[in-house]
Amino acid sequence: MATELWERAGALDTLDRQAHDAVHSGRIVLVAGEAGIGKSALVLEFARRCGPPARMLWGACDPLVTPRALGPLHDIARQTGGQLAERLRTGTSADDVFAAVLTELSGPQHRRRLTVFVLEDVHWADEATLDLLLFLGRRLDRLPVLLIVTFRDDEIGAVHPLRRALSALPQASVRRVALAPLSADCVAEKARAAGRDPALVGRLTGGNPLLLTELLASDRGGIPDSAKDLILYRLAGLSEGARRLAYLIAVIPTRAERAVFAKRVALVNECVAAGVLVSDGGDVAYRHELLRTAVEDSLVAAHREELHRHALELLSDSPGVDPGRLVHHARLAHDAEAVLRYGRIAAEEAARQGAHREAADHYRAAAFHAHRLPARDRAALLEAYATEAYRVGRMEEGLRARQTALALRRELGEPLRVGENQRWISRMAWFAGDAGQARKSAADAVQTLLALPEGPELAMAISNQSQLHMLAYELDEAIELGTLARSVADRVGDRPTAVHAMVNVGTAELAMGLPGAAKRLLQVHETATELGFLDEAARALTNLAGVTSGELAEYAEAEPIADQALTFALEHETDAIYGLVLGYRATIRFGTGDWPGALSDADESLARSAGGVNAVLPLVVRGRIQAARGHRAALSTLDDARRHASAVGDLQSIVPVAVARSEFFRWNGDLARARGEAEHGLRRLLQVRHRFHLEELAYHLCQAGGQPPPGLNPANPYARLIAGDWAGAANEWHRRGNLYGRVEAMACGDEAAAVEALLLLDEIGATAAASHLRGRMRRRGFAKVPRGPRRATAAHPDGLTPRQADVLELLALGLTNAEIADRLTLSHKTVDHHVSAILAKLAVSSRSQAAARHWQTRRSGGPIIPTG
Repeated sequence: MATELWERAGALDTLDRQAHDAVHSGRIVLVAGEAGIGKSALVLEFARRCGPPARMLWGACDPLVTPRALGPLHDIARQTGGQLAERLRTGTSADDVFAAVLTELSGPQHRRRLTVFVLEDVHWADEATLDLLLFLGRRLDRLPVLLIVTFRDDEIGAVHPLRRALSALPQASVRRVALAPLSADCVAEKARAAGRDPALVGRLTGGNPLLLTELLASDRGGIPDSAKDLILYRLAGLSEGARRLAYLIAVIPTRAERAVFAKRVALVNECVAAGVLVSDGGDVAYRHELLRTAVEDSLVAAHREELHRHALELLSDSPGVDPGRLVHHARLAHDAEAVLRYGRIAAEEAARQGAHREAADHYRAAAFHAHRLPARDRAALLEAYATEAYRVGRMEEGLRARQTALALRRELGEPLRVGENQRWISRMAWFAGDAGQARKSAADAVQTLLALPEGPELAMAISNQSQLHMLAYELDEAIELGTLARSVADRVGDRPTAVHAMVNVGTAELAMGLPGAAKRLLQVHETATELGFLDEAARALTNLAGVTSGELAEYAEAEPIADQALTFALEHETDAIYGLVLGYRATIRFGTGDWPGALSDADESLARSAGGVNAVLPLVVRGRIQAARGHRAALSTLDDARRHASAVGDLQSIVPVAVARSEFFRWNGDLARARGEAEHGLRRLLQVRHRFHLEELAYHLCQAGGQPPPGLNPANPYARLIAGDWAGAANEWHRRGNLYGRVEAMACGDEAAAVEALLLLDEIGATAAASHLRGRMRRRGFAKVPRGPRRATAAHPDGLTPRQADVLELLALGLTNAEIADRLTLSHKTVDHHVSAILAKLAVSSRSQAAARHWQTRRSGGPIIPTG
């Protein structure tokens, strides 16, 4: 059935303009909208208008249980053939495949014509496809390519991998086309032309073009109330054989190769003629995923399972079918043997192509049936599964798999593999927040491997111990063991472990403040990148960001390093590292006064984390902001932070929690508990030689009425504050880019400085902190103590001004900033500022969270969280 394109002239004009510009320098167009809104129809019409002068390359992602690695590229390779198809067929690395894509787009035969490269439905994309999107996006400026990306924007949440990938594209080359539902006038016009009730049609379709088209095409006397009714009515008119075929194709996501149904051409043609299926000559599919899923959902479970079994039989006999598709049908057919057979193949291919999340999913599916395998094969499967789970931050999963593999290797009498699993358990236990298990397993690994001939496994086990000492501020031991590990690695020719040890030593030297340490650690990062040791390259950059922002407290230097580390982790799919760096950047943004950004980073990190070490800093940042704003959730958040920090056991976790909790209790008038928290952190810190944050804890202890310990560094800003040099402390924090530290210092100063600190606290919405400072200023006898936000602001449950309340009301109704500006007769820039201020005062990081808070407040009839 042909699809008319309604109310899409503006979107087509945008595509036309971008195509014209892309001939000289590549462009990216993001086409977003809900299912059935007309994304594919728009791109198809654009392709028709482009005509033969442009080359169209078209690939789509599939809604499989686990997405197929580089699925769209396999579609495109069938169109191009050549080197790209060969590299995909032979299973080479993602880098080799991407190089073939670049060759295909930049070859001399294509330099003088536009190539339109379409990636459809990337909300279903695997990691490797998102890597491809980034790879192309950063090279398009040199190519005559228009990259069109379609996706359902209502299916990608704040932490969806696609959202991160889109944010990393070169924004100067990106244009966004957001497709809205059809207007009420358009729907009414089409309904009247078809002799239908405009109001009823509008209510049933909501302006969705697909539902409108299907409804108007229905020849039933009544009006069906869903897409399912529409398509099932058409199925009822088919012959029994054609209907069975349509049901079979309904369980095959996106499309089925026509060759699979070569013996049923007449039935395929009947389905096409009835408008149930469409065919482009090579593939057969439902006209839209909404319609396919409507049919699939109508099937009873037993029938659906039988159809998946039949699809598996047909596709497994067809050469070149992606193993990920076979796993999809095997899982839904509950065919354990097929899941084991194809799951391992699909996982290996996904890992090779950089789709580590998909690799972990395939391994997990296979591991569920691993008891069917011999012990050695079962152990190997579990080890591979654990490695991929680690790469994507699923530490608890990975730990369970490693522990089972360890037991199997012991039963098999394989000490080398026993030691290797012990070392892996140590690493994953640390990330999961179990420092005791991490240390014990690290020692067990070294002991096991020392009894064997010297090899790479021993070198890595020693380097792992070095890393644990480094994380615990035991820097001398970290350097000693790191140097030993590198020596062993050099003797056995193990370059990756040598680099791992260099990262440990470099990080320890940086924390100790040794000259040139930062430069050396950056060089290790560059060396690791050149050698392809991407985990170590990411770790070097991450540690550089973490130490610079944490132990050295140089925020101005640390922020660009953290940005670089996040970009690197995103590009190379090191998810555990990505979550860790988000915590570092949240801490930096807290210090610089960018509290909406800090909350955004903290929220994303926590959403991606199952707990453990990656949860500590985000919880500290969230809790400190909540405490500063008087939110009643602050103590609960800081309790969670303490629980995770206690499990991790490292000072890098314990000290920030002690600082945050001492500050909270002091602001709430409980000086005894404030002293207790600071003393707890100090007791732990004084057990080690290198006492980072000693002065910060001492400052909070003094603020709560305690006495500072000896041995403070007089140059440290907090030591200066304790000594009464608030101006020197404020200037030093200003140099380092730490606004919050500067405010703390000025709050201890003279009247003018305290007033400035108060105004800064009001500006960032720190109502409780400001209230505490006002009390201090009055007790110190200051004549000029500025009042808090004006009465109208204070009357709002979240401290919003009347204008901000107006903006929030419209935002909660779904209006864009531009629409709010028009409604309130404000400039777009003013509305942008109001929205940023609203997010800050509500302590949320997105418009949707702000809207949810607004409606919750409205339903309860009052404030959710009292402020001040």
